[in-house]
Amino acid sequence: MGLLRALGAAARPGWSRLGAAAILGAGVAAGQAPFGFWWLSLLSLAVLIAEIAAEGRRARRLWLSWAAGVGYFALALFWIVDPFLVEPETFGWMAPFALLLMCAGMALFWLLAGWIAGVGRWPFARALGFALGLAVGDLMRSYVLTGFPWALLGHIWIDTPVAQAAAVVGPVGLSVLTAITAALPVMARDRRGRAVLSAVALAVLGCVWLAGSARLNQPVEPRDPPVRVRLVQPNAEQALKWQGDMWRVFLDRQLAWTAQPASEPLDLIIWPETAVPYLLEYSDDLFSEMAAVSGGVPIVTGVQRADGARYYNSLVALDGRGAVIAMHDKSHLVPFGEYIPFGDLLVPFGIRAFAAQEGFGYTPGAAIRVLDLGRAGRVLPLICYEAIFAQDLNRAVGQADWILQITNDGWFGDISGPYQHLAQTRLRAIEQGLPVLRVANTGVSGVIDAAGQLLHALPLNTEGALDVAVPPARPRPLYARTGDLPVAAFLVLALLIVAARRRFAD
Repeated sequence: MGLLRALGAAARPGWSRLGAAAILGAGVAAGQAPFGFWWLSLLSLAVLIAEIAAEGRRARRLWLSWAAGVGYFALALFWIVDPFLVEPETFGWMAPFALLLMCAGMALFWLLAGWIAGVGRWPFARALGFALGLAVGDLMRSYVLTGFPWALLGHIWIDTPVAQAAAVVGPVGLSVLTAITAALPVMARDRRGRAVLSAVALAVLGCVWLAGSARLNQPVEPRDPPVRVRLVQPNAEQALKWQGDMWRVFLDRQLAWTAQPASEPLDLIIWPETAVPYLLEYSDDLFSEMAAVSGGVPIVTGVQRADGARYYNSLVALDGRGAVIAMHDKSHLVPFGEYIPFGDLLVPFGIRAFAAQEGFGYTPGAAIRVLDLGRAGRVLPLICYEAIFAQDLNRAVGQADWILQITNDGWFGDISGPYQHLAQTRLRAIEQGLPVLRVANTGVSGVIDAAGQLLHALPLNTEGALDVAVPPARPRPLYARTGDLPVAAFLVLALLIVAARRRFAD
């Protein structure tokens, strides 16, 4: 109640200040894909931190932090309206409310950063506190309520050599680097100190950049024997995918591209998420047809399956005769998209539509496990949304040779969503030291090497196939072995030091 009173209208800054804070937040988001303006992001963040640090009144600081968060997530996550526009006549009215609620809710993590800034008594300490608070928010967003680590601050570096630091510190570590680099000039007490700390910030960023460039240039032994794979992208537009006989059109596209002769023998063919229009239990005839047109080359495809009253979003591997030899059920589902949280608890009250067991949602599968695909090697299977959770890959059972992601980014629109999803997949490659082969219904499908570089791609909204060689892996990076624990410990220790400094100062 005290916090609510503190945030009352009487304590609110003027609308012009709130609007300016929101614009700065949007400037910070300009570093996210597909824009990639990391320099604008860093500059906007430094100005925002200065504004927050200069505000000595807690309530106004919280309002400004929240407004900046709203601006940040409004630009970074505006693609959230696109799933509602797949069937606009039914769900279109929900789109603005979804965006508003998402931005307002996610901005609470920035409000938390504004509160954490209060551990510092003076502006320079509040600047550091706010920077650390933003990183704490990114860490919490990665885990709280199943997690949503999308558009983290550190993601602005994915197109630069700085992203290679994720091999050591992970995605939240990149957020720490981003926030503290922007905060350093603001922490100075005078003009001379500002020049010194600005030089320090640039030197730190420059060193990380050079170290990343050196890592990118490190030679890697080629894979021996080579593994050759075909990626099939049918360009199955989501709004048409299940309309009338369009499912047959898209299925025929995939069969046609699968049947194309290859210049060199293939070890595997990959179809995207939900590429099969039947439930797994009724797909035997189609699987036989797929095996026939592939010439006996094994195929991995997305398919839905039922187990009693429960349904799963799955990936299956077929041998050269069309028999299922391996399977992965999507374990990290999209809340409100693929299931309703706690939906099964509503069944005793007669509400069954939201229940995974008796309604229309998916049931999560077991934890991610490495699949042995014979000549194609051992693969870490990911279905769509699973690729944004670094911690899930760290906990995967078994040692993989490469990562295989099938996805349906047709839900995410054409502007930012698919490119942000692709960018995060590139970061997973860096963190795990493993190449990624990514196959999407509408794109972007492609090959990502173990340093996160996109080597080959089928553009968004195009139909086609790519015959590629799986790039070699790198030694397992530190982050894949330690996860987020070291960064979390650093954040706790840093905040304790800032808080203790204030206590002793008092």
